[in-house]
Amino acid sequence: MITTILTHPGSAHKDEFLACCLLVAVHGVPIVRREPTVADLDDPAVIVVDVGGEYDESRMNFDHHQFPADAPPICALSLVMKHLGIYDDARMFCEWLEPAEWFDTRGPVKTAEWLGVSRESLGKLQSTIDVTVLRRFAFCQRLEKGNLIWDLMQVIGQDLLYYLRSMRERIEALRVNLVFWDMEKNGEVFHAVFLPRMDSMIDDPSGGMTRYLRSIGKNEEIAALIYPDRRGVGYGLSRNNDHPRLDFTMIEQCEDVHFAHPRGFVAKTSATEESRLRELLVASWTAK
Repeated sequence: MITTILTHPGSAHKDEFLACCLLVAVHGVPIVRREPTVADLDDPAVIVVDVGGEYDESRMNFDHHQFPADAPPICALSLVMKHLGIYDDARMFCEWLEPAEWFDTRGPVKTAEWLGVSRESLGKLQSTIDVTVLRRFAFCQRLEKGNLIWDLMQVIGQDLLYYLRSMRERIEALRVNLVFWDMEKNGEVFHAVFLPRMDSMIDDPSGGMTRYLRSIGKNEEIAALIYPDRRGVGYGLSRNNDHPRLDFTMIEQCEDVHFAHPRGFVAKTSATEESRLRELLVASWTAK
């Protein structure tokens, strides 16, 4: 039985913070911030994170600093995710994970080079939320249930686990139910995907469509997404990858279209018949 999560004292970083969030969500035990003893490293009831110089799942030790300098970018968060069996899904569904691995193992300069941006650009993306939460975490020597930061960490971990589980369910539902449409207008063919309304509707069904298309190598060829409207009985229509040839303002005057964004990238319709949805798509396809 897990009794404690132990991580290093001093300044806090995103990798051990998020690793601890996941572990708190799973085990609900206190976090202690100090250097580990030999007894800590030998005790599988104590999870040692981002400190201790050892990666050994059997003893629940998850440090990465002993890895060689040329090892693939992998941090304490990566190791904990592997232990929980969610790493592959996290790499697929969390675009922020790989940059976080790079930042923690390679530093900001190499990470900026890898991303193809300036070092200054990385700083512009930093949020005061990140700064405050990590700073407050760093102040603590022990955190447990009832402590504001511990409670926040549990929620963050729970939400991340829920997101990954629900995204996997979403992807599976899309694999089974998504229908590929070949559309034609004036002799020109374009492609769309249609998600029919299901008896057991997954949350935000459109949320995983682009990810699924990317995973099967079809994201670039799909121009439009059609999916059940969560706020009504009809459907949403949207551009995939902001496709330049679709303009849904072209259908805003139709009686069964109750919303079309002024920038033309999304529309909502009360129509439910596939034939009518196809007509609306064709009407939104613009000339070159």
